[in-house]
Amino acid sequence: MKRTRIVEASRPDEIGRRDGLAYTLWLPPKPDPERPPRGVVVLHGADSRKESHHDFARALLPAGFGAVVFDQRGHGDSGGAMGAGALEDVATMAGVLREGLGDPSALLALRGSSMGGFIALLAGPLVAAAAVVAICPASAEGLARGLRSGHFAFAADAGAVTELLDALDLTGAVAELEIPVLLLHAEGDERVPIEHSRMLAGRLGHEASRLIEIPGGHHRSIQHDGELQAVSLRFLDRHLR
Repeated sequence: MKRTRIVEASRPDEIGRRDGLAYTLWLPPKPDPERPPRGVVVLHGADSRKESHHDFARALLPAGFGAVVFDQRGHGDSGGAMGAGALEDVATMAGVLREGLGDPSALLALRGSSMGGFIALLAGPLVAAAAVVAICPASAEGLARGLRSGHFAFAADAGAVTELLDALDLTGAVAELEIPVLLLHAEGDERVPIEHSRMLAGRLGHEASRLIEIPGGHHRSIQHDGELQAVSLRFLDRHLR
């Protein structure tokens, strides 16, 4: 009789909490001694949570990357409400990942989806990221509109977040990035028009930055597509050396 071997999915090396932020830490089983330690901070979108992106964390491990995936404030198991410290929270998680990798100078990238993509593009310099992958990144205007209309379910200090969004200049920040950026956007995105990523792509200055437009699809279709995850992995592997 033919037997099917069931392989248990990779589990995080650590499930923890830092400054009220719940996270899972994933470490590569066999670090490459010829490469510096490297990892990815993974940011989910509005009304999502870390578990939705564990598939990407698992995909990173065979390529020698570590990862930290965390619940932004007001989401999942993290305490409090999202507020003005959203970018600093990314820096906190970058510290957790570098500690796990055992090297304070480990090469890091940010990978974010929707609201997470918006935050990743802004937080890159704050964590000295070597690259950013942004999937269907949201706009400040779209996020503010969602907060005002009550569209989002996550807990937020609406006043503080709105003030933060008003103070942030995503277009200007993208133009000043000196690292490679990969934008991925589905043409059929019903929440964030692809024109937003096209506009951002026109501001990207690094020669290795690019926008990949995916025919059809919807706002969440890219995040868990195996082929497109592989595209992101190749991009990160190329630029975190």
